Amino acid sequence: MLQQIYQYSSAYRLLLFFTMWSNLSLWAQDSAILKFADPLTDNMVVQQNKPFTVWGEAEPNAKVFINADWTRGVQVEANEKGEFRGMLPVPKIKSGDFTKHSITITSGKHSANIENVLIGEMWICSGQSNMQFAMEEVVNAKEELQKSDYPHIRLFNTALNFSNEPLMNLTGSWVQSTPETAKKFSAVGFYFAQKLYEKLNIPVGVVFTGIGASAAQAYVPREVLASDKLLDSVYLQPYLNSDRSKEKIDGGFSFEKVTRPYLLYNAIIHPLKNLSIRGICWYQGEANRNEREEYTRLMYKMIASWRETFRQDNLPFYYVQVAPYYYEIEDPTMADYAFFREAQEDISKMNNVEMVLTMDVGEARDLHPKNKKPIGERLARTALNRTYNFLDIAYRGPEFQSVTFKKKIAEVSFKPETIAGGLKTNDQAEPKFFQMAGDDKIFYPATATIDGNTIVLSSSKVKKPVAVRYAFTNYPVTNLQNAEGLPAVPFRSDDWKEPSWLAYKENN
Repeated sequence: MLQQIYQYSSAYRLLLFFTMWSNLSLWAQDSAILKFADPLTDNMVVQQNKPFTVWGEAEPNAKVFINADWTRGVQVEANEKGEFRGMLPVPKIKSGDFTKHSITITSGKHSANIENVLIGEMWICSGQSNMQFAMEEVVNAKEELQKSDYPHIRLFNTALNFSNEPLMNLTGSWVQSTPETAKKFSAVGFYFAQKLYEKLNIPVGVVFTGIGASAAQAYVPREVLASDKLLDSVYLQPYLNSDRSKEKIDGGFSFEKVTRPYLLYNAIIHPLKNLSIRGICWYQGEANRNEREEYTRLMYKMIASWRETFRQDNLPFYYVQVAPYYYEIEDPTMADYAFFREAQEDISKMNNVEMVLTMDVGEARDLHPKNKKPIGERLARTALNRTYNFLDIAYRGPEFQSVTFKKKIAEVSFKPETIAGGLKTNDQAEPKFFQMAGDDKIFYPATATIDGNTIVLSSSKVKKPVAVRYAFTNYPVTNLQNAEGLPAVPFRSDDWKEPSWLAYKENN
């Protein structure tokens, strides 16, 4: 080509060079970078009545115009790395409003857009395998999936990844809920969205971002762990001082890697930070079951850090208590898992944090109980009452208030606001899994009878009871509930120190 050019006059050569460079310039313009960030795709739901952040990539220092069909657009400028971000106001919508919207970004002669966008309610669901547990695995999965066709419920599955540094991108796309798209999605997340949708009658979007076997420390920023003496010593330093911390991190799964501190936060939580959301649902704990106070502390810090990440100080956080499971030990008196559930319950002392129970829908010999519908619906009940102010919707099961001892009898009272129509059992039998103990601190099974809004306990083996417990062993699948079908919360009236289960196992 150059030899051909030099055959012509100098003026013509200049003209040819100019034409060539013009074409190269046009080619460069045509391939210019302009795109939305990965969480922003067709079919997404935008949180109503909150500012909506649009972010993505453009040419460095380029001007980007962001426009949505429901409001006036804004112009922003990309930084030297080509990152841009702008905010649009989003209106509050009325019940029954399923209007399809579009969002467009323009820079120079280039534009990109996302279509079939709905304005509604946005939630994030996260945790380990029981939250990941898919619709295709639930009880009566075929029939349940046939009822999952909801054009106005939108689902986002985040692809697994790990990172040493916080990322701003992840992989995934929004889809409408259909029997095909819902089958691989979180069952708890779907049932949660379904109940919200049916009550609110507006679009609902749910992001699942989590992975089976993951530990809570994997979802906490490194600097948060480092700033807390207990968490630093228990979780962060053992990892940083190990050979594993020097390995190259990629996106591949291993049961060990999902327990490492902060890697999952960096890769699958931080990239969502610009999303406007209404709240978070969490189902995790099995991977941390041998911890107590440190787990409660860890969750306090995780919740606080996520609220900072999403720039909402009071972001609703609703979580699921782990289900009964025997962990391969056939001993109905073992209670180490009960002490962990107690540590989980302490998380709900935080403001705008609520716990959902699984004690009546667990399967003692299955770590992944298949009846996920009640769990998703209980999370939705909690959200409808606490977040959406439907105060007539009960969301709490019977909670222990006090116990009175009368000779050989114990009378257990519950908080009146949690009884919701009275105490009942789901099988019309007497309440199960109550225990009593005397001064010897040995617990024996107790006979339980419902007497109005109290439970009366007795045991021939306890002459003078001083303490009672309910469902405070590893794998009791319970039957006590209120009239709304919400199960009673496990409890103990004593504050006795947890025994050494290693010694217990050796002596029994």
